[in-house]
Amino acid sequence: MKFIVSSSALLKQLQSINGVVTNNPVVPILENFLFEIEDGKLTITASDLETSMMTELPVEARESGRIAAPARILLDTLKNLPDQPVTFTLDEETYSIEIASSNGRYKLAGENATDFPRVPVVKGTAPVEMPSSSLSRAINKTIFAVSTDELRPAMTGILVQLADNQVTFVATDGHRLLRYRRSDVGAGQTSNIIVPRKAFNLLKGALPSEATPVRMEFNASNAYFSFNQMRLVCRLIDERYPDYENVIPVSNPNKLIISRQELLNSVKRISIYSNKTTHQVRLRLAGSELTVSAEDLDFSNEANEKLACQYDGEDMEIGFNAKFLQEMLSNIDSEEITLELSTPNRAGLLMPTTPDDHESILMLVMPVMLNNYV
Repeated sequence: MKFIVSSSALLKQLQSINGVVTNNPVVPILENFLFEIEDGKLTITASDLETSMMTELPVEARESGRIAAPARILLDTLKNLPDQPVTFTLDEETYSIEIASSNGRYKLAGENATDFPRVPVVKGTAPVEMPSSSLSRAINKTIFAVSTDELRPAMTGILVQLADNQVTFVATDGHRLLRYRRSDVGAGQTSNIIVPRKAFNLLKGALPSEATPVRMEFNASNAYFSFNQMRLVCRLIDERYPDYENVIPVSNPNKLIISRQELLNSVKRISIYSNKTTHQVRLRLAGSELTVSAEDLDFSNEANEKLACQYDGEDMEIGFNAKFLQEMLSNIDSEEITLELSTPNRAGLLMPTTPDDHESILMLVMPVMLNNYV
């Protein structure tokens, strides 16, 4: 069986799904791409049993067939070929693959396609459509706060809450919590699912920059995303997500409004002088002035800066992890941010002062205990 395809077009499609392929898979066949040819169309599948990605492209072919092709050697070959038509000759009996180009011929050993795991089909749910830009933004705004603690599997994914007139994405690692909500996407149904971090990372990398509708479908065990010629199917995390709404403090009488960039730059500078274990920085709020300070008593290092701000509330001092503050401030787009506080030992809420239309971002960060109060 033969087919002819552009080397650069094939490389582009392979690179878009190659992130699924792991170096030491559970089953050796998963080190391969599955090639399936039918009606002049090549469908390529990559899988790690939990997540599968499929893409397709037109090829010149007279016959149909299937074979598993080794991912790494195939990618390395195509990366080093100039853009040109290449001819693939597949032997479905010996599983050998020969690539012919204007430069020469390359022969590699494939495997039996029937050994490749079947991709689950997601059916029975009403599909939800979301613009690629909105989905990409939702993933970017939450994924950095996903936990890596395998002992709490629910928190190693992003909670997606579907409602009639909104979609909410939530991520937390126990130290900070991100809630991103869109009111311009309605699901017409109510359900909660937890999508693994890896699946959303792969999806984020594959989403096109131009506006494209992404079709999302879910059942009890799998999620399905499709756009253009790309499809992603992943197994959902079957755990109960923490009741995050109860963690968000309702009464926060102390409100700080400040330039996001000024605070971010200040925290970056001051954190250089913080303790390398706790990364603690202090925020002292008094009148219309914010003092950012840090100290590392082990090395007698300390620093402080004063920033102008709008502050409405009682004078207070609160400690935060500088790394968490930096990440959160870097993931807000607005020029000014609002920090809502109640007491030095309760979580602070960070949000854009002027949110975008149809979008709500709430970031919660737990304080670090300061030495001067118990």
